[in-house]
Amino acid sequence: MDTKISVTDASVPTNTNVGCPSNGIVSSILSSVPPSIIASSEATLGRHLARRLVQIGVSDVFSVPGDFNLTLLDHLIAEPGLKNIGCCNELNAGYAADGYARSRGVGACVVTFTVGGLSVLNAIAGAYSENLPVICIVGGPNSNDYGTNRILHHTIGLPDFSQEFRCFQTVTCYQAVVNNLEDAHEQIDTAISTALKESKPVYISVSCNLPAIPHPTFSREPVPFCLAPKVTNQMGLEAAVEAAAAFLNKAVKPVMVGGPKLRVAKACEAFVELADACGYPVAVMPSAKGLVPECHPRFIGTYWGAVSTAFCAEIVESADSYIFAGPIFNDYSSVGYSLLLKKDKAILVQPERVVIGNGPAFGCILMKDFLKALSKRLKCNTTAYENYHRIYVPEGQPLRSDPKEPLRVNVLFQHIQKMLSSETAVIAETGDSWFNCQKLKLPKGCGYEFQMQYGSIGWSVGATLGYAQAVPNKRVISCIGDGSFQVTAQDVSTMIRCEQRTIIFLINNGGYTIEVEIHDGPYNVIKNWNYTGLVDAIHNGEGKCWTTKVVCEEDLINAIETATGSKKDCFCFIEVIAHKDDTSKELLEWGSRVSAANSRPPNPQ
Repeated sequence: MDTKISVTDASVPTNTNVGCPSNGIVSSILSSVPPSIIASSEATLGRHLARRLVQIGVSDVFSVPGDFNLTLLDHLIAEPGLKNIGCCNELNAGYAADGYARSRGVGACVVTFTVGGLSVLNAIAGAYSENLPVICIVGGPNSNDYGTNRILHHTIGLPDFSQEFRCFQTVTCYQAVVNNLEDAHEQIDTAISTALKESKPVYISVSCNLPAIPHPTFSREPVPFCLAPKVTNQMGLEAAVEAAAAFLNKAVKPVMVGGPKLRVAKACEAFVELADACGYPVAVMPSAKGLVPECHPRFIGTYWGAVSTAFCAEIVESADSYIFAGPIFNDYSSVGYSLLLKKDKAILVQPERVVIGNGPAFGCILMKDFLKALSKRLKCNTTAYENYHRIYVPEGQPLRSDPKEPLRVNVLFQHIQKMLSSETAVIAETGDSWFNCQKLKLPKGCGYEFQMQYGSIGWSVGATLGYAQAVPNKRVISCIGDGSFQVTAQDVSTMIRCEQRTIIFLINNGGYTIEVEIHDGPYNVIKNWNYTGLVDAIHNGEGKCWTTKVVCEEDLINAIETATGSKKDCFCFIEVIAHKDDTSKELLEWGSRVSAANSRPPNPQ
C-alpha cells in the first residue's frame, strides 16, 4: 500500500520526513489509494498492528522475545516494510525506540509481560519526560486467564495481572489492554493516534492467544489516520501578539532563547522565522541544542547560566527583555537554580500558552502560530547582537600537545569538531560529554541528541542504536563515558549485527565523573574493563567492526583517519584513555552549584 505522511493543513507541502527539527512529529497519515480487502489469513490483530506501525512511519521495531509475545512477533515481521531489531535487553530496546523517535518522529518496542514490561519501564519514563511518542507493545497473558484466580509465571505470584498496567499509567499518556477481539481494532487505533497527538509514549498489552486469529474488523487495510490539528484561538492570538509586540518593541536590547519544547510544538521553523525578522541575538537552552540551526547569522550559543557558551550568558542576562520559546527550567538547566533572570522581563512561550512578564497570560495559542504572527509585528532591533559582536573574543585552542603526551579531553573534542558535517549526528551521554558536546559547533544538517530532563546514564547506547537505524544515511558519533557504558554495553552487539557505521568514543577515566563533581565518594570509582577487548569479543569475527585504544593525540589522529577512511563502512569503537580529573571547566562549575542545591537544609518548620 502506497502511503505518505503529511499534515492536514493543505497549505503545507507534503514532507515525508517526520522528525523535528524539519517539521516536527507525525500529524496525519494520508493514503494515495483506497483501503483494499485483505485475505482472511492476514486479517489478524497482529497484522493490523503491524500495518498501523508501517503507516505512521515505523519501519523497525526493537524487541526482546518472550513466550507471551512470540506469536505477535511472527505477525509483525510478516508485514512488508517492518523489520524486527532484536535487542540484548528490554532497557536498551526502550532506549532504541527513544532514539528512533527523535529522528523519525515515532518509535516502537515489543517486550513480554511484566518481566519485560518492568525492565523497559525506565526507558519509557525517559521518553515521556522528553515528549517522544514511543509505542510500547507488551505480549500479555492468554485472554482466558483474565478474571480467574490463576497465578502465572513472569508475575509477582498474585492472580492480579494489573501490576504492570498500573506501573505504566504514570509514564504513558494512554494504556490499552487488548484481551478480546471485539474492541481490539478500536483500542489499538486509539492508543497509536493518542501517542501521535500527545507526543508521549503509550502502552499496548496484547493477549498472547489473539494476534493470529482473523477477525472481520481487520478485513480491510486500515483507513489511514487523519488527526485533527489543534487550532489556535484567533482572538487570543491577536491579543497575545499585541501584548508581546508592545512588550518587546519598547525594549532596548531584547534577546530570544529556544527551549526543548520547540520539538513537541513543531515550532522550530517558526522560531527561525521570528529570528530572521526581529534581529535579536539567538541562543538555545542546552536541551534544545540541534533544534535551531547554529549557522544562523545571529546565533550566539548555548544559554546555560554560569556554564553558558562564552559571552552568551552576559548578553542574555543583561537584556532588558527576553523571549523564551519552549523552555524547561529544572535544577539541571538552571545550574542549581542560579540563573540571573527576572520574570518581569521574560515572555515565556509554551506549546499552547504565552505568559508575558508577571502577566497577562494567554491560553489556547499554538507556539508556532504565535511566533509566526509575532514576526510580522516586531521592529528589527539588532542592539543586543551588536553588543555581543563588540565583546566577543574567539575561543582559544587547547595547548599543543607534546609528542606522546597523554591525551587531554579538550584535544579529543577539538578533533571530533573536525569530523562533523551534514552527514553526521552527535549523541551525547549523560556526564561530562554533556558539557564537551555543547561546545561543538554543529554544521547545517548535523543531528544532535542528548537526554537532559531524565538524565539516565547508559541511555546513549540504546539511543545510538535506534537513531542510527532510523537514519542510515548519517554516521552517528557517540561520546560515552565508561561508567555509563557499563550499564548498557551489550547492544553494541546489535549495532554490529545491523551493520551500522557508528563511531563510539568511549572516554575511559575510571569512574562516574559527573557524580564526582557533585559529591565524591568511593562509590564513584568503577572496575576498569578492557573495553576494546570486550567489543572484540562481542564482534567475534561476525560483521564489520574495528576497535582501537588511544592514549595520545598521535594515536587519536591515526584512529580518526582510519575510522573515516578505510573503516568508514564499519562500526568503529575508539577507547580514549583520559586522566580521572580531566574534566571540562563547565562540569566543575555546574557540579558545585548542583551540589549546593542538593544539600540545601530543610526549611524551618
